[in-house]
Amino acid sequence: MNPLLANLVMALIWAALTDTMSGVGLLVGFIVSYLVLIFVFRGQPEVRKYRLQVPRLLNFMLFFTKELIMANLKVAWDVLTPTNLMKPGVIAMPLRAETDMEITMVANAISLTPGSLSLDVSTDRKVLYVHVMYLYDEQQVMSELKRMEAKILRVMR
Repeated sequence: MNPLLANLVMALIWAALTDTMSGVGLLVGFIVSYLVLIFVFRGQPEVRKYRLQVPRLLNFMLFFTKELIMANLKVAWDVLTPTNLMKPGVIAMPLRAETDMEITMVANAISLTPGSLSLDVSTDRKVLYVHVMYLYDEQQVMSELKRMEAKILRVMR
C-alpha cells in the first residue's frame, strides 16, 4: 500500500462526500485521511515512515516559502533601486543526494529560488553546479544551499 496515494484518494473522497471541492476542503480531507491512516494502519512500516514524512514536508514547505519570499525581495530590491548589489558567480556544490529524483528535487528547488540557477550535474552525480547572483561569501551561499538539500532529503528519505 502506498500511503500517499491512499491519503490523496481518501482526501478526494472526503471532498466529494462533503461537497467541498475547494482548496480548504481538500486540505481538511487530507488531514482527516492522514489521521485515519495513521490510526488504522499504525503497525505497517510504510505508514510509520509516512507518518514522519508529512510533518517534514510541511516543515519544508514553510522553509521554502520563506526562502522564496526573501529571495524575491532581495532580487526585486536590486532591480528596482540603483544599488546594483549583484556579484554573480558559479559554485560547485557537493551533493548528498544520490537518486535521480533527489538530485532533480534539489536542483529544481534551487532554480525556483530567485537569484540562483542549477546549471549542471557532474557525470559522477556528486557535484551540482549552481549560478548565484550574490556570491559575496561562498561558504555562506554553500551552507544555505546545503541546508535546502538537507531539508529535501529529510522529506524524501
